[in-house]
Amino acid sequence: MREEEKKRSSQGFKRFFKKRWVVPAIYIASAAIILTGVLWYQSSGNSADKFNYKTTENAKKKFNEPSLEVNQAMENFAMPLKNKEEAVIQKRFYDNSAKAADQEAALIQYKDTYVPNTGIDIAMKDGSEFEVLASLSGTVTKVEEDSLLGNFVVIQHDTGIVTQYQSVKDVKVAVGDQVDKGDVIASAGQSQMNEKAGVHVHFEIRKDGVAVNPNDYFDKPLSVLQQAKFEDETEKSNAPADEESAGESEKSPSEGSTEQKEDNSNS
Repeated sequence: MREEEKKRSSQGFKRFFKKRWVVPAIYIASAAIILTGVLWYQSSGNSADKFNYKTTENAKKKFNEPSLEVNQAMENFAMPLKNKEEAVIQKRFYDNSAKAADQEAALIQYKDTYVPNTGIDIAMKDGSEFEVLASLSGTVTKVEEDSLLGNFVVIQHDTGIVTQYQSVKDVKVAVGDQVDKGDVIASAGQSQMNEKAGVHVHFEIRKDGVAVNPNDYFDKPLSVLQQAKFEDETEKSNAPADEESAGESEKSPSEGSTEQKEDNSNS
């Protein structure tokens, strides 16, 4: 009896597996069981939980660090005021290669001393006050009060490249501030060094401590100044005048006018 029952059961299994849908059904069921096990393992515990691994924020900090904008080198230097049409340059930059009359006109007289102008002095035609704007985006590195030069602000734009704003008042920025081109940083004021200029702003552009002619860089990108190189003679001409150069420059206004008239007549 037992052997007959075994034979019957085995024949029943054989007939069951001979059905076409049985094998595919077994494969599908097996795959479902395996997939369910994988999903359960991933949801219940992963490798980080298993080893008690804690993530750090080094990568996040790396990409969140402040950096110099790439397009800042493409910004153009601008006049440090809004109404350029109403402005006048009271005193020009002292250029060592300029004519004698132009060099004399670029000297600043303070008491009995003449010193070359290391920037340009900008005022309004009607002598009114005006807002002083950042010529280029950068970081404020110095804000100081000076009775001789007038209050001044220094903004750094790149390593070694700064703009200086002297003879200002009502300063709106502080050291460490990030300013954008065109931001109001102060108002035009006066200084004892150049009282004849009246209400004005003394504006300078410097590279590695050497003053350059701002008029040569207005409407030009910072990259032009980054690539510029200056000879020793240029540096000497932009440095404060010593006693010998000051003595040579001590000429009366009438002498300067005569030289200029002679030069115009020859031309």
